[in-house]
Amino acid sequence: MKVLCVSDHIDPIVYSNNIKTRFKDVDIVISAGDLPLRYYDFIVSNLNKPLFFVFGNHNLKLKYYKPQYQRAYYDMLDLEKHRSFGATFISGRVKRIKNGHLILAGLGGSMLYNRGANQYSEFGMALYAMRLIPRLIFNRIFYGRYLDILVTHAPPSGIHDLPDRCHRGFKVFLWLIKHFKPKYLIHGHVHLYDRNAEKITKYLDTYVVNAYNHCLIDWEGDIE
Repeated sequence: MKVLCVSDHIDPIVYSNNIKTRFKDVDIVISAGDLPLRYYDFIVSNLNKPLFFVFGNHNLKLKYYKPQYQRAYYDMLDLEKHRSFGATFISGRVKRIKNGHLILAGLGGSMLYNRGANQYSEFGMALYAMRLIPRLIFNRIFYGRYLDILVTHAPPSGIHDLPDRCHRGFKVFLWLIKHFKPKYLIHGHVHLYDRNAEKITKYLDTYVVNAYNHCLIDWEGDIE
């Protein structure tokens, strides 16, 4: 199974007439946020593959990224069936992809830095993460594992993050890695302008991957 991961920047390699040829072997698409929904529409329309995303702290065009709105929007739109721009919103949720036997969970947003939308303190993100735990335990009982891929916008604390408050990572993500053992944590938020910048780091048994622009994960092999 091949996974196309995108984040933060409309990549001309993806947003091109060659997308069908270049990414013909992709099975699912994951976005770690800060991308316009029309970009998801383009990817899904061309690849005809499911796309799962979290919001970051930019490109917040729809209200349902906000926790206080989520329940109302789930009730109004039935987001399990409704696909905005062909994509499925997974922040604060756990999703099992039956045909690929993958278990995904999402936690969008960044560290609180100017009290803008979709920003969290460390404690606030920890509370947000707690909502995943009952379903993760359910997965462990019935499927033999908690989680395969954790999708976040911000990185974990001390891994790929930066010293400024906006781009600081969350400690609770390290706790989630330690206790629920996803094979991958896919994040964005930290832009990579240096080709030599670290993009993939192994922490315990989890590969932490910065999806800025795009990257490809071969579930049985390497990361490109």
